[in-house]
Amino acid sequence: MNEIIRKIEAEQCKETVPVFRVGDTVRVSAKVKEGNRERIQVFEGTVLKIQGGSNRKTFTVRKSSNGIGVEKTWPLHSPNVEKVEVVRHGKVRRAKLTYLRSRIGKKAKVKELVK
Repeated sequence: MNEIIRKIEAEQCKETVPVFRVGDTVRVSAKVKEGNRERIQVFEGTVLKIQGGSNRKTFTVRKSSNGIGVEKTWPLHSPNVEKVEVVRHGKVRRAKLTYLRSRIGKKAKVKELVK
């Protein structure tokens, strides 16, 4: 049973998956349907968490828009996610950055990782 499920999930996964981690600033290009039209909307923010595995893997991105925090969660292998670009890499020591929700302004920034 387990082998069958793994094969089905492997078929649904994308071939090329972008490499990013928690704390990175990413630009997500997502398809949005408005009536009978379809367009691409860009959402740029910090990755708060990545969870799940195989084709069920999701990631949450948070940005501040007009002083209000906005979070969106996308499935990584969804056909509605056109592409994910890494703008900059963040230096963090945690797997989930939920503490950023209570911070505003410069306090909500993540330091940049210098290699």
